[in-house]
Amino acid sequence: MEIKNNELLRQFELQTENGMLSVEYSLQERKIFLTKLKGWEDDVQEQSIDLIKGVLSLAEKNKWRVVPTHPKIVSFFRKNPAYKELLPPGIRI
Repeated sequence: MEIKNNELLRQFELQTENGMLSVEYSLQERKIFLTKLKGWEDDVQEQSIDLIKGVLSLAEKNKWRVVPTHPKIVSFFRKNPAYKELLPPGIRI
């Protein structure tokens, strides 16, 4: 799985056999705001989850705090409490 950072469009992209999945972001002061998830359908849910995990891994490697604003990404954080350590102080999900 290769996640591409398309800095021009400010999105992380994953090409699948069913099309392109992407997570739009905004980077501000060591925080990455995950604002939109494109391509989340029932037939590619597992790949979308892999994309989110890959983005969170990149955030951890770059020492960014993650602020999820898209409902599906917020839901991912609720279901996966291990990733809550990436949230900035004071943000609870």
